[in-house]
Amino acid sequence: MYVPRPWVLFVSFVCAGLIGLGAYFIPVFQAASAVTGGGTNLLPNSIPAAPPTEPFAVLLLASDDDAKFPVDRLNTQSMILLRVDPVAKKATMLSIPRDLWVPMNGGMGKIGTAFQTGGEKSAISIVERNFKVHIDYWAWIGLKGMVKLIDGLGGVDLIVTNPVNDDFYPKDIDTSDPYAYYRVALLPGAVHLDGVHALQYARTRHGDLRGDFARSERQQQLLLAIKAKASHLSATDLPMLAQALNGEIRTDIDLGRLQALLGMAGQFDGSGVKTIVLLPPYTTEAMVGDQDVVLPDWSRILPLVHKSFP
Repeated sequence: MYVPRPWVLFVSFVCAGLIGLGAYFIPVFQAASAVTGGGTNLLPNSIPAAPPTEPFAVLLLASDDDAKFPVDRLNTQSMILLRVDPVAKKATMLSIPRDLWVPMNGGMGKIGTAFQTGGEKSAISIVERNFKVHIDYWAWIGLKGMVKLIDGLGGVDLIVTNPVNDDFYPKDIDTSDPYAYYRVALLPGAVHLDGVHALQYARTRHGDLRGDFARSERQQQLLLAIKAKASHLSATDLPMLAQALNGEIRTDIDLGRLQALLGMAGQFDGSGVKTIVLLPPYTTEAMVGDQDVVLPDWSRILPLVHKSFP
């Protein structure tokens, strides 16, 4: 992922299923144990807010947050922009390449470093400025948070469409040496994955000729699998998930809104979900100095984004 090491979300990031956040990220949001960047704990007795009716956008952020990186100097290895239309029951998920080369901080840089320089506010500002969109909410998750989220759901089921074979997967969770590596492999077909193996599937990049673009697709696939597995959850599950995640997911969505979104999640199905990955010709891989970067073609990207994120 970064050459340092990729993340996912899903990471990407990350969150899955919310309809209003529902279509993709409800589990993460509902499981979040800290809300509003200030870290307020979820309150089991919060009064649910009215279900949202207006479309809204959420920026989903995921970081490698192991011991290799200072806690105040994390990059986002996965960025996914999610738009949900509660009335039309439609959602769009756009994966933003972490190496996208954009104007920032008075110069040029990789968009994944925006979080490092100013947290979620900086990441939101730079995405809004470059993609010409408005972001209503944000959510962040780290490595262990993703593992705990998926394990809390009892694992996920998905179809591996192309093999995973990585001899240099970072051994940086629950290890004394965060710089160590080990081998991971996953054959095509139907699989049930626990948190650790789901993270591997969404995070690995070595041995995949399509690099970060393939990883973005796997991250979106994992989010959909999380959404499917989370369909049985209810508001009563929030305290349990919050305790399990123990502060490893952060968002500015309050618990009342999360409960309302969770109640609407069942209204969404796969037919209303659109996924976008900025493959060529929207982007081009290149070298700038000694850095591998992804160059955007804004003349193609902006019309695409404005169509899906009006």
